[in-house]
Amino acid sequence: MNNSISKLLAATIVAGSSIYASAQNPDAKYDNWPTYDGSDLELLVDNSGTHFTLWSPEAQAAKVLLYDTDRNTPATDTLDMKKANQGTWRVSVDKPLYGKFYTFTIKHDGKWLDETPGVWAKAVGTNGKRAAIIDFATTNPEGWSSDKGPKVDNITDVVLYEMHHRDFSMHPNSGIAHKGKFLALTEPATTNPDGLATGIDHLKELGVTHVHILPSYDYNSVDEANLPANTYNWGYDPYNYNAPEGSYSTDPANPSARVREMKQMVKALHDAGIGVVMDVVYNHTANNDDSNFSLTAPGYYYRHRADGSYSDASACGNETASDRKQMSDYIVNSVKYWADEYHIDGFRFDLMAIHDTETMNRVATELKKINPSIFVYGEGWTAGDSPLPVERRALKENVSKMQGIAVFSDDIRDAIKGHYSNAEDRGFVTGKPGNEETVKIGIVASTAHPQVDYSKGNNSKFAYAESPEMIINYVSCHDDLTLTDKLAKSMPGSTEADRQRAARLAQTIVFTSQGTPFMFAGEEVFRDKKGVHNSFKSPDSVNAIDWELKTKNAGQFNYYKELIALRKAHPAFRMTNAADIAKNIVFDKVTEPNLISYSIKNNANGDEWKEIKLVFNGSDEPREVKIPKGDWTVIARDGDLKATGLGTAKGGKMTVEPTSALILAKVK
Repeated sequence: MNNSISKLLAATIVAGSSIYASAQNPDAKYDNWPTYDGSDLELLVDNSGTHFTLWSPEAQAAKVLLYDTDRNTPATDTLDMKKANQGTWRVSVDKPLYGKFYTFTIKHDGKWLDETPGVWAKAVGTNGKRAAIIDFATTNPEGWSSDKGPKVDNITDVVLYEMHHRDFSMHPNSGIAHKGKFLALTEPATTNPDGLATGIDHLKELGVTHVHILPSYDYNSVDEANLPANTYNWGYDPYNYNAPEGSYSTDPANPSARVREMKQMVKALHDAGIGVVMDVVYNHTANNDDSNFSLTAPGYYYRHRADGSYSDASACGNETASDRKQMSDYIVNSVKYWADEYHIDGFRFDLMAIHDTETMNRVATELKKINPSIFVYGEGWTAGDSPLPVERRALKENVSKMQGIAVFSDDIRDAIKGHYSNAEDRGFVTGKPGNEETVKIGIVASTAHPQVDYSKGNNSKFAYAESPEMIINYVSCHDDLTLTDKLAKSMPGSTEADRQRAARLAQTIVFTSQGTPFMFAGEEVFRDKKGVHNSFKSPDSVNAIDWELKTKNAGQFNYYKELIALRKAHPAFRMTNAADIAKNIVFDKVTEPNLISYSIKNNANGDEWKEIKLVFNGSDEPREVKIPKGDWTVIARDGDLKATGLGTAKGGKMTVEPTSALILAKVK
């Protein structure tokens, strides 16, 4: 989703409450609704039969409709549900109904509402209109019981690679058979026409530790009954939160196929040593009155304005109410389900600041109980205002109220390349002065540092992170212009070689900064999206990665590969607490614009290198710097980088070429 930054913060923080505080609260009535925290919501099949449970406190009646197929057939049976405890309705059948499909319908205000698969459907048929009853044990690939993702002691050890299923495999030259499918990431030994690795082998070669995959739950915008139409969407329009998306399976009408194939993908990545991060969008639904939430418990799951209309902090038509008990439980239990059933290794929360900090803390705590290596991060902003008080929002400015949660740094993003919403705006790496202090804020992961002046920050004015583990550093993602397109728009008259140098410098800053680095798929081969700013439903001709770029831009790929290897080999770039950063990072006094020079000292974080000197020159002129005399290994210079060293230097006066990084390492 477009990551509109929460610039409204200053306007809305008034006496610690939102602008809605004095208005009539149409949601107060929901405070008295009974809630239910049992683990049997929706469907349970056991030795005694098939059991349906629906939470709908205000329903006047409720039914289950049973079907033989996933669509276009009449119900074979209708089961009347009986009102039970804590706002639930229940009905059972004394045999397992594997192979059947079902929907719920409730009577509300004297009217029977449309059928819905419910909010807890874990398996669905075509377009998710009917839920399915399947035996999940039959969907597990061979070896699933022992499947595990990579061990993660600290999130700062992670290297994130954000990708979309279609982008990664759809291009005709990907060499991948299951284009646009979960199974695309299970195919070994795929290559481009020149024999260079694509697919999962490309990820292994690049060296990333985790793939962050754009929404993989069942979403609304792609017609699974007409896949030859080749429609595309990012998937930020949730429909069934707990079932995989059918268009990514080989058979959307087969509920077991989408489950099995997603698990096969996860296991293939795990077998390759790569973790899987799931992009989740609990902050809004694709529909309003017709959503599964609204058709089961009308009104409850959403926030509303004083006039009763849907509040819209998502800029997508509504926002969910995580601060309400049943919704908070839903979010927590949903991510737990994905972690348990699908072995998901991490979660990225879309527009996370629409959620409350209490719920996000519960998410992190409960996930760690399942797998200590799981981590959680998200967008620390909203796309509009919300009735949720500002001090309760999971904003980046409130990240220190959350433990085990990280936020994206828009500080480093905009300072490095220029503002995300202004294509022509330049940043530090493209010669615009005035961004130096904000880049330094990014280097220290928004933690307090005696040499960083937050009053000069472009976005943040205080050190909002207590730990570097709270910060995700990046310069581009699926949103807005790719880095390639941004550089083309903001560097008119430049050559492609000029732009590739700028991209290398940009990512060098990201990957050597404290915090966790994040990159956008295809950036390593200088992928573009033909200048499209918001490609959420653009065709594959815009979004698909052209894998011949790996041949054309081999130097760029090798630079990224070496940069990742450098970070993974040296814990000095991966400190885990603010005190170590403040102690071990020392900035040099620099007066020239677009120049930053600093050292990481004291064998930081147990590094074998006693000191690492980093100099970033974002200007189009060479800069001369003074380096202490000594035996230095040159790691990066003049647009080239090698993790094990390019050569040696003795220090003294050294030239840093235009738009490049100088990185030196000293063992003693």
